[in-house]
Amino acid sequence: MARNPIVESWRQNNLPTKILRLALGGTWFYGGWQKASDPTFLDKASTNYIGAQIQGYAKSSPIGFFLRHFVEHASQVGVLVMLTEFAIGIGVLTGIWLQAAIIGGALVSFGLWLTVTWHVYPYFLGSDTAYLVMWIALFALIRQQYAGKRAPSIVPINDRREFVRLVGVGVTAVIAALGASKVQKTLPKTATGAEIVKLAKFPVGSTMQFTAPDGNPAFLFRTAAGVFAYSAVCTHQGCVVAYNSLSKTLNCPCHGGRFDPYNGGAVLGGPPPTPLPKYSVAIKGDAIVTA
Repeated sequence: MARNPIVESWRQNNLPTKILRLALGGTWFYGGWQKASDPTFLDKASTNYIGAQIQGYAKSSPIGFFLRHFVEHASQVGVLVMLTEFAIGIGVLTGIWLQAAIIGGALVSFGLWLTVTWHVYPYFLGSDTAYLVMWIALFALIRQQYAGKRAPSIVPINDRREFVRLVGVGVTAVIAALGASKVQKTLPKTATGAEIVKLAKFPVGSTMQFTAPDGNPAFLFRTAAGVFAYSAVCTHQGCVVAYNSLSKTLNCPCHGGRFDPYNGGAVLGGPPPTPLPKYSVAIKGDAIVTA
């Protein structure tokens, strides 16, 4: 009885290899799912639009001159990145074209380091270099298990069965992307002109998080000069920032970005390329409303 190639690929691996395959394959599949299920990723009106991200990265990346060529085709690039992450994750988890998938994952991590986390300081706050090392370690472990034996081709294009399996990975990636898009995350929106909070419950010096009219999380501030609000979506990679009451800054937990909400949402440090977008709010009667 023929053995299942997926089960066999796992059976051949030692424990460290299995751990790396599960962690990296699962993370890459989740990365594709997160993008496909995010309604703002391909929305040109959103601050998290892939095109806006590419423009921001191009300003500080050592390959910025190369990235600028993709801005006008950002939506297609976003779909390609999404499907690539799905395909790499599926390949690593199933063992189909495993070595090629590992090399693909390493190349993606290297590209993300050059664009997304190039200016993260200190470097260990950026995850892409760590992922790159993990991919290299996984490739070495896979090659090591064939010591003394003939290792399979990294790109088995002459094997009909492997080619069919590769097509299966591609089809599965498309199906996964379509499935994720059907369950896109929806956030409750605060309609324009809607009440955010009563003045009596929000005295001068207060800060709170709310959902903006476009569905994005935002922070509301009240000072003696009035009220103002900023998006809570980091302009670096779309993580949600948090307010630090001691430093009076909005801090990104992902890559160390810091913003000054009392100075136009300006970038104080880290990799974010632009200030936080501002939302219009106003005092109307006894409440603060979106404007």
